Amino acid sequence: MTLHLSPPPGSAPAPAPRRRSARTRWHLGANAVVALWLALFAAIATGHPFLPHAYWLLVHTLLLGAVTNAVVIWSGHFAASVLRLPEANRGAPAALRLVALNAGAVAVIGGLVTDRWPVVLVGGCLVGAAVLAHAGWLVRLLRRALPSRFAMTVRYYVAASALLPAGAALGVLMARGHLAGDLSDRLLIAHEVINLLGWVGLTVAGTLITLWPTMLRTRVADGAERAGRRALPVLLAGLAATVAAALLAPPPLAVPGVAVYAVGLAVAARPWWRAARDKAPRSFATWSVAAGCVWLAGSLTALAGILASTTSWTAVTERTAALTAPLAAGWIAQVLLGALSFLVPVVLGGGPSAVRAATAGLEHGWPARLAVTNAALLLCVLPVPSTVRVVCSLLLLAVLVAFLFLLVRVVVRGVRQRRGTATPVAPAAPAAPVEGAHPSTTPAGTPVLAGHRVLGGAALGLAVVVLAVAGGGALDVRSLPMTERSAATRADGGSEVTPTGHTTTVRVSVRAMRFSPSSVEVPAGDRLVLDVRNTGTDTHDLVLETGVRTDRLGPGDRATLDAGVVGRDLSGWCSVAGHRQMGMTFQVHVTGDGVSASAGAHDHHTGTGVSSAAEDYDPMAAPADGFTARDATLPPVADTAGPQLHRRALTVRETKREVAPGVRQTLWTFDGTAPGPVLRGRVGDTFEITLVNDGTIGHSVDFHAGALAPNEPMRTIQPGQSLTYRFTATRSGVWMYHCSTMPMSLHIANGMFGAVIIDPPDLPEVDHEYVLVQSEFYLGEQGGTADADKVKAKEPDIVAFNGYASQYDHDPLTARTGDRVRIWVLAAGPNLSSAFHVVGGQFDTVFREGAYDLRSGGSASGGAQVLDLAPAAGGFVELTFREAGDYPFVTHVMTDAEHGAHGVLRVR
Repeated sequence: MTLHLSPPPGSAPAPAPRRRSARTRWHLGANAVVALWLALFAAIATGHPFLPHAYWLLVHTLLLGAVTNAVVIWSGHFAASVLRLPEANRGAPAALRLVALNAGAVAVIGGLVTDRWPVVLVGGCLVGAAVLAHAGWLVRLLRRALPSRFAMTVRYYVAASALLPAGAALGVLMARGHLAGDLSDRLLIAHEVINLLGWVGLTVAGTLITLWPTMLRTRVADGAERAGRRALPVLLAGLAATVAAALLAPPPLAVPGVAVYAVGLAVAARPWWRAARDKAPRSFATWSVAAGCVWLAGSLTALAGILASTTSWTAVTERTAALTAPLAAGWIAQVLLGALSFLVPVVLGGGPSAVRAATAGLEHGWPARLAVTNAALLLCVLPVPSTVRVVCSLLLLAVLVAFLFLLVRVVVRGVRQRRGTATPVAPAAPAAPVEGAHPSTTPAGTPVLAGHRVLGGAALGLAVVVLAVAGGGALDVRSLPMTERSAATRADGGSEVTPTGHTTTVRVSVRAMRFSPSSVEVPAGDRLVLDVRNTGTDTHDLVLETGVRTDRLGPGDRATLDAGVVGRDLSGWCSVAGHRQMGMTFQVHVTGDGVSASAGAHDHHTGTGVSSAAEDYDPMAAPADGFTARDATLPPVADTAGPQLHRRALTVRETKREVAPGVRQTLWTFDGTAPGPVLRGRVGDTFEITLVNDGTIGHSVDFHAGALAPNEPMRTIQPGQSLTYRFTATRSGVWMYHCSTMPMSLHIANGMFGAVIIDPPDLPEVDHEYVLVQSEFYLGEQGGTADADKVKAKEPDIVAFNGYASQYDHDPLTARTGDRVRIWVLAAGPNLSSAFHVVGGQFDTVFREGAYDLRSGGSASGGAQVLDLAPAAGGFVELTFREAGDYPFVTHVMTDAEHGAHGVLRVR
């Protein structure tokens, strides 16, 4: 049989035009909410580099917003349809459930972004209550309806709706924080399993029992209902086992639960496979759903592999982050968009021609869109250069925006057509197929493209992705292999070496910033092939002086480097910034008669022959008109009783910024600034920091304000990964935080540092509080990164306060006569100390490295002239200005002051 989305002919009278119009209005209004959430998702994806919690927002606007609304709306629609109660899924109760659901979703998202857990709690309760009410309505519908062959579909919806409140409760608990050990990681995995595989997975499985053959325009196969009935308890058992293992056991014990869940899906999917084999997919709706199911199968396989190969739930949460895109975009989003493209024309109605026109409008260019979606998504999950991943992400965003545009256009046209006619709408009738190359129509009225158009559109989509890969690779040329090999075949005198026809193959491992072995011997004329394997914890590559190189290799990756026929000694190195200076070099020694050593004679070290930005640095130059210095004002600590939880995301970004007039560098930053954001709290406060790596190489973070084992929280994470760093401030002071990825000196010198200020107890109020972070710049080429050789030699070009040379000369700090001013200072280094001094001022209070050296009122005549700080040390000074004027502040290491470490405090 074919599923009727409204009562089929012969079973009930056709709905009157007014009732059909009411149904259409209901679906248009309800699904407008889904479209709005999708539009919000697209907007956040566009602006995510500038938003806090961007990754979390993307996931939850899609899944909690768009998908959860779609599940509630369409599960109600299908439940009413299969139970032959078409009017049951509308009215005030259904509208109230949707209002509560969306109010809860907005509260959850808003509460987390603004760090207000009570708001998150209220939102989670509203979401859970709305979905539980939906489950209760489904149960009442089952009791009210006559026996139905496909009532099993509704039982899937009931089970899914019963699971979501449990998943929401786990999410609210995680948002509260204060979870010991790996409990947050366990709760996260359980939360994701319940919501993705339970709430969404069961709903999709139950719907496809009848929707899949309906989309294919074929009968529901005999045995489909029986397969669905058998699969449901298996799916629930798999979910229960997986969640129990996540909460109570090590990761490998969750593998059987995932396997059982996969078996349940396979049982339910057997009739779907038979239906597709009997009548192949021929539309965007069917192919999109089918592609989504393939991504689900691949994700479950990957999840089982991750669980089986690790014993740490923290490691599981890191590795499963890579499954977010396949599950959210590959599976859920494709199923959602495919279903909407089939269902929206049906609920719009208007007769056969209107349904065909609406379907054609939504499927415009679908082969190209489908090819772009899946090819780009596949590249996003593969180890490709970050620029390629960014371009592919933009393609995915463009496909979503294109679908939203088509959806709005189809709906607007449908509404206009309905308003322009008073003729009662006739039920859809079969239409004869049209022969030829033009779009034809299936018996149920769905446009189908001719085969050559489908293939042509898919080829066009793949071509777009290929161009994107080429363009992205061109933007990151250091990540692409080079093929210049001819120089290796020449001996030192320039003559060509005679090839022997033999191949020397050597395995080279990378560990602890070294190649092992660090040199190889090869007979002159042999072809050299290196099997390079990264067994370390950071990203590396191997470049030979001839230009031949590997791609960037993440931990566990391997590559083959074919050096070609070798006739002379060669040098090699890792080209990741700073790694060569850390000793990651490699030598090829050629043996045999007539060979002369010339390793390094053709050294193409990065920066040779390229002018440094230091040549453009003029310490006396003024910035452009309208220049505004970084705000050095220290925000006050929150005036609340008891220890507080400070939750914040720090996103690693590569940002090109001016660091002195006319001097620009590409900095590695926390949240786009160097120094990074200043964090402030009191003794006893807890900080929960989520580090997100949006850079192109591995990074990490080390908070000196927390005392804890560094193994897990300070580990290096690769591009696209994130980790949570949680610590409690037990001692007061000005604490540095910085990237601790090797070479640490280069990462700090290139902008990865900041300050955490923990107030001493009973810190008195003052009129002004400023924070100054002193650091050095070792300028590379204009627009480039820091020069690692200068860092190693401790030869800075600029010393600055708050990341810009002499900025407070041009935009001074301010105070009034008689004001008491507190200035917090951190010497971030990485190499130089600071001797902070205010010209014309005297300090009556000095706090350095957690203790007072001098306190106001403690000595009748004592004072201080300098706050001396070693690299990474911090403190504060206090002073009062009795006279108006401009008071320069400097580091009294005067050569450093002359290189930019000075400013002005203007007193009026």
